[in-house]
Amino acid sequence: MKGFKYILAGCAMLAFGSCGDFLKEYSQDTDYVRSWRDLDELLIGSAYQPLYAAATLSMVSDPQYFLHFLADELDETSTSVISGYMSYDGKERVFGYYTWQARSGQNETYTGYNTENQSWQDYYNRINVANNIIAEAAVLKEAGEEGRRGRLKVDGEARFLRAYYYFMLVNMYGKPYSATATTDLGVPLKTTEVVEDRRFGRNTVQECYDLILTDLQTAETELAEYGAQRSKYRADATAVRLLLSRVYLYMQYWDKAAEYARKVIEARPSLVDLKRLSTTDGVISPTSPELIFSMGSNSVMEYTINYSKSFQIPDAFYRLYANDDLRKTRYIWTNGDFHGYKKLPANAASLAASSRTETDPKYYFDVYYYGYQNQTNDISDKNCFRSAEAYLNLAEAEACLGHDVAAQQAVNTLRKSRYASGSNYRLTFTGAPLIHAIREERARELLLEGHRWFDLRRYAVCKTAPQTATITHHYYYYQQRDSDVKTALHTFTLTPGDWGWTLPIPESAREFNQMPQNPRGERTHTTQTL
Repeated sequence: MKGFKYILAGCAMLAFGSCGDFLKEYSQDTDYVRSWRDLDELLIGSAYQPLYAAATLSMVSDPQYFLHFLADELDETSTSVISGYMSYDGKERVFGYYTWQARSGQNETYTGYNTENQSWQDYYNRINVANNIIAEAAVLKEAGEEGRRGRLKVDGEARFLRAYYYFMLVNMYGKPYSATATTDLGVPLKTTEVVEDRRFGRNTVQECYDLILTDLQTAETELAEYGAQRSKYRADATAVRLLLSRVYLYMQYWDKAAEYARKVIEARPSLVDLKRLSTTDGVISPTSPELIFSMGSNSVMEYTINYSKSFQIPDAFYRLYANDDLRKTRYIWTNGDFHGYKKLPANAASLAASSRTETDPKYYFDVYYYGYQNQTNDISDKNCFRSAEAYLNLAEAEACLGHDVAAQQAVNTLRKSRYASGSNYRLTFTGAPLIHAIREERARELLLEGHRWFDLRRYAVCKTAPQTATITHHYYYYQQRDSDVKTALHTFTLTPGDWGWTLPIPESAREFNQMPQNPRGERTHTTQTL
């Protein structure tokens, strides 16, 4: 696409420098934006996150791939369904994140660093695109009702995306929102399209949330007036309201979190009844009545493989599901001690789907790993907005307000659609036990959708019902790259209050801009020779 005054493929990009190029100008086109449709094309091509083909952990292009490896939803697979079979190089790539190192790019031999700023740079690139769209929409002179509505659409979507990206950034690289938000360091904020020849410092967590809320409130007004979108891959007012509910939940503004969750449920109350769902369908699908919005890709089934040097859902997490909870078999595939991700539909197009049954140990690899490899999956494993979250947000907010009956009603509405017929699915707890039960429900329902790490962080600073967590990750060393013979097991533990709960600012960005780094220390582990 041609014809933009300020940007083509990231012109005037706020990159926070992988090589010290903090503000690097790219070639600029002399043409100008002529219509809101030009900005709409730019939104699709450069502001929304793209669909990356599903790939193994070592090859995946998704810059935010590491998010699933921070919390307790994944641990290294200890055995292989077939001797000698393994997943190459992926765990080495994610080592620094998975073991909460002082630098996220730390390699497994402690001799150097892998790339560590792809996520940071990707978010800021897309924020810069959003900044340019917002600036152009403000001065666009396009007559008629179509032009007016078009400006509402592109400005509203750009503000939603900018808010969402800053929300992700501040929750990765800043402390969770708390009473000290006005002094805690968040991430740098840039809201103009102008190339600025200066170094950027870190704004406070409060300043980041203030911008996020301002953008979302404007986006809600504009997209509500614009009306429904034709595609689930474009944000509408309901998606904005679900994000507002989430943001207020993180801020512990329980009334506002509940208010916006109710608005989402009023507009999109449908939940998938797992009792009626085909065994080949998944709750995470483009046709799901729960789906509100999605962008980006999904490669979790390429990370969770029942071969050596891969990852799986830990048994402790698997045990969170009761036997009559249908999610135990609809969200997770189990064979022996291996638990794999199964929330996507089984890929019936793969040859293996018709030749293997679920009891076959090779079924998961053939149907989910092989069946989805190199495919552009339609629903994201991190940026998926579902109505189920609205019920969980409402339940937690009401419980924290002391409205036990309303909280029970919200969470039990969700649970009714997830349990087998005749099950006693109703939660009847009150007070703090109810809050804890809702949090466990959130863990079960939002498995590997990008929520868990952020949830554990915010629970620790919750004034109403503080709850800390300890996470243990296991990392095996092998004789050599093409061997599945283990030589040692290193066990890493993240305890409450550890500095590792906040990711380090990428070193290249920190050095060039002279930003203060988040507190770091030495990451220790226990070693077992095998």
